[in-house]
Amino acid sequence: MTSKPDRVVLIGVAGDSGCGKSTFLRRLTDLFGEDFVTVICLDDYHSLDRKQRKETGITALDPRANNFDLMAEQMKALKEGHAIDKPIYNHETGMIDPPERVEPNHVIVIEGLHPLYDERVRSLLDFSVYLDISDEVKIAWKIQRDMAERGHRYEDVLFAINARKPDFTAYIDPQKQYADVVIQVLPTNLIKDDKERKVLRVQMIQREGIANFEPAYLFDEGSTINWVPCGRKLTCSYPGIKMYYGPDAFYGHEVSILEVDGQFENLEEVIYIESHLSKTSTKYEGELTHLLLQHREYPGSNNGTGLFQVLVGLKMRATYEKLTAKEAKVAVSV
Repeated sequence: MTSKPDRVVLIGVAGDSGCGKSTFLRRLTDLFGEDFVTVICLDDYHSLDRKQRKETGITALDPRANNFDLMAEQMKALKEGHAIDKPIYNHETGMIDPPERVEPNHVIVIEGLHPLYDERVRSLLDFSVYLDISDEVKIAWKIQRDMAERGHRYEDVLFAINARKPDFTAYIDPQKQYADVVIQVLPTNLIKDDKERKVLRVQMIQREGIANFEPAYLFDEGSTINWVPCGRKLTCSYPGIKMYYGPDAFYGHEVSILEVDGQFENLEEVIYIESHLSKTSTKYEGELTHLLLQHREYPGSNNGTGLFQVLVGLKMRATYEKLTAKEAKVAVSV
């Protein structure tokens, strides 16, 4: 652990299981440094163990299976610089284990199904992101993973997805309306009737008017831009790459949307795209590309998923720096 922080910055990362949260968290830890960040998985606040959930028919997605009072109390304590005794949900046994001591850190990331569900927890967050995978892509991913790696049958995989759907729709999906940024993964528009879902269209939906956050843009802020960055500067095989930027509305909020449809053939060439983006919160020219290249093996590195995860990470770093600079100014003036 580094020195005791003057200001704890609390970040929320929300989304369904299997939507890329763990890759995104690895990118955040790479960016901030392992000692600087503490990640808390909100599964630890399950109030019902696996056996109790089975007996009652209440899923982990259902708020009744989670202790939001304790979550709110402990997140508030951490933000105020106090250590907590956090419960542990044991994924292997499905039981709730004895708690562990968690000290405050410079950046604390709470991740899981419900970081934006409870208003008390939500109000403590300094920055939030929701990872949103469309049904078509989610089903394709899950089928590929569960059938290939776990030997499940197609019918069983589909049944499992559909069984979760009512609770997901009721309790998880609505949280995206509260996020500062939503990374949305959609089927490509570049291939007609695409069933493989290997080529993806990814959107970064950025809320306008959020304190300490400046949305990134392509070419000209506030304009509507359709751009095909192909040719000599960007190697593109079929079906190519298309980018979009423009203003929009999302759950009644003003947003601006950045979109990448297609995949990068050569990651080094992402610098060409980076040079046309503004307000990326990078510290030097090419930092976004450099961070993407650092872990080209991470899932999504060759499409908009990786690009936008890195970009959101840079935005989180900028928010952290703005908040701690303000804190330092207040301390000096006092």
